[in-house]
Amino acid sequence: MTAYTPYQAEVAQGTLQVIYEFQSHICRITGLEAANASMYDGASAAAEALILSISVTKRKKVVVSETVSPMWREVISTYLSGRDVELVFVPLKDGNSDFEKIADVVDENTAALLISQPNFFGFLEDVDQAVELIHKVGGKLVVGVDPVAQALLKTPAEFGADIVVGEGQPFGVPISFGGPLVGFFAVKKELIRFMPGRIVSRTKDVDDKEGFVLTLQTREQHIRREKATSNICTNQALCATAVTIYLSLLGKEGFKQVALLSAEKAQEAYKKIIALDGFDAYFDKPFVREFAIKTPIPAKQVITELAKNNLLAGIDAGRWFVGFDNCLIIACTEKRTSKEIDRLTESLKELSKSGILSSL
Repeated sequence: MTAYTPYQAEVAQGTLQVIYEFQSHICRITGLEAANASMYDGASAAAEALILSISVTKRKKVVVSETVSPMWREVISTYLSGRDVELVFVPLKDGNSDFEKIADVVDENTAALLISQPNFFGFLEDVDQAVELIHKVGGKLVVGVDPVAQALLKTPAEFGADIVVGEGQPFGVPISFGGPLVGFFAVKKELIRFMPGRIVSRTKDVDDKEGFVLTLQTREQHIRREKATSNICTNQALCATAVTIYLSLLGKEGFKQVALLSAEKAQEAYKKIIALDGFDAYFDKPFVREFAIKTPIPAKQVITELAKNNLLAGIDAGRWFVGFDNCLIIACTEKRTSKEIDRLTESLKELSKSGILSSL
């Protein structure tokens, strides 16, 4: 009853089949040709993607946009701290990646460029520009995606991503106070042998019966130690099973409906909140299901006040970004109702009327 996996997944056909189905779903969503059996979480998947790029290109520099989740960036920094690698974070510009500055630092020594689509603030990035910049110098484009938003956007494969990573928790895995999580990892076909973790394939045995088998697993660390491609040799099997069941039950149309409902609820909430006195769009940019609001007092205080009414207003961008203390990031899912959105809006309105905004 854990998020972890059987140590010897190959002993059970059921386990292998679920993993195979999980991989198939991830390939359909990303448009890429191969996916592994899952990762610990989205953050470690992103770090592993950069390491893969370093291994393939034999280069020692990676560039990461600061519009990538700051929590992911912390994990990436830790992952790469023991390696002889130059890690460059490029500051954001008006809520998006600053591609002018990225162009200044991306060069022939760059193994990979990492961006998010949508980014940490929920805004859409100019991925075509990212592709052009990194492919021009022979590096790999790594894209961290919101998996739900992918139902409404061009697939990463369509715009030329080499590696796609993300967090699978939105696919039917309970929040559970922050965990457990399940990362996904997909690549172009030519990168399969550099991919961390396990890959399950469908095959036939000597009696021509269909079955499933572990095709690749990077257990090199047992013998190669620090020279191994990756130290990850397993997957989050229980969470990946939940994701597989969720996506299988939804189907293609159901998956798209979830994304459309999430986007509609986000638009509804956004319009109602920016109509309130003292609240405005932090950046007026296209988004799918997350958006940033400029608050009249620090977002941290708004969150604290609304929590007294059992409302989780969003997250405080100022926790990670200097000068963003009045930036509240709000996300909507298909489960939110108009009644709940009105409750949030009315609570913000009452907060404004109460005098708290002017007294704090």
